[in-house]
Amino acid sequence: MYCSSGISRLFLGLVLALTMSVTQASQQSLLIIGDSLSAGYGIDPKLGWVNLLQQRLRAEKYSYTVINDSISGDTTSNGLTRLRRGLKKYRPKIVIIELGGNDGLRGISLGSMKKNLAEMIELVLSSGARVLLVAVPLPPNYGNAYIKKFESVYLSLASQYGICLVSEFLQGVGALPEMMQSDGIHPKQKAQVILLSNLWPSLEAVLKKETGVSSAKNK
Repeated sequence: MYCSSGISRLFLGLVLALTMSVTQASQQSLLIIGDSLSAGYGIDPKLGWVNLLQQRLRAEKYSYTVINDSISGDTTSNGLTRLRRGLKKYRPKIVIIELGGNDGLRGISLGSMKKNLAEMIELVLSSGARVLLVAVPLPPNYGNAYIKKFESVYLSLASQYGICLVSEFLQGVGALPEMMQSDGIHPKQKAQVILLSNLWPSLEAVLKKETGVSSAKNK
């Protein structure tokens, strides 16, 4: 009678461990620092745009693991604190910053908001990662004058640092009651695919830049 030896089991274990290590090494991290729009407020988070992004990356053959460090209600100040920890813990290659909406809703000064976002961008760039900035829109009742000043913060930062900006994250969603939850601020579950579609072209541009850098390094 043949019995599997301890050596055979040990060999199999080593092969499995090596396979897992190679797989993990090929996966790079994409970190998302956001608020309720990325945390999936009011819906099943598993069906939010962030999880759809992970599926899209796999379908497009991009070897990235999405890490969602988004918390509903967070401001840029909260995000700055979490980003410092996240960069050390996850060492991401790409960081998506989706913050600012709660600063605007709470009346936090645009100067403070801009300063926090600028510091976040600088931290990401100094870590060697790439950054994608997402402009968060405010409800129309805040008035055109204030909304334009609010939007200019994102435009100014994108220009200053030469980074990609998603300027129409809620396009095709925010103005349609059937796509928004009753609070008029948070998109419904069925709107999540549209959010991802709005973000994807800018993110893909970042992904291609990073892929090009990685390919050049490997030559």
